[in-house]
Amino acid sequence: MTMLSSNTIVGQNIRLFREKLQITQEALANYLNTSREQVSYYETGVRAVSSKHLTALANLFCLNEYDFFEENADARSLNIAFAFRAEELSATDLESIAKFKKIVRNYLSMQKAMADE
Repeated sequence: MTMLSSNTIVGQNIRLFREKLQITQEALANYLNTSREQVSYYETGVRAVSSKHLTALANLFCLNEYDFFEENADARSLNIAFAFRAEELSATDLESIAKFKKIVRNYLSMQKAMADE
């Protein structure tokens, strides 16, 4: 069994989530305010994802940052409830969607916390 580096695991998950939502590397790069090459480096594990970019990706994909480090596909928390076709969305559109998803995720967390009382 080969141990994958955390950069590789994170990169594979970014690619999985990006492709699931049909977002191009170019569109994701524009959203992150970086280059398409940088996104490619992230996805291949050549470079570590900055915490700022990881948070932005978590907001966009409606995930926790920890979900990107999950190696086991069955254990992933794929909470992509608001799937959409994103081929024609601008970086501004993706930013708005990410902000909305963050609000929804926070609301759901508050609802769960209140139910647990």
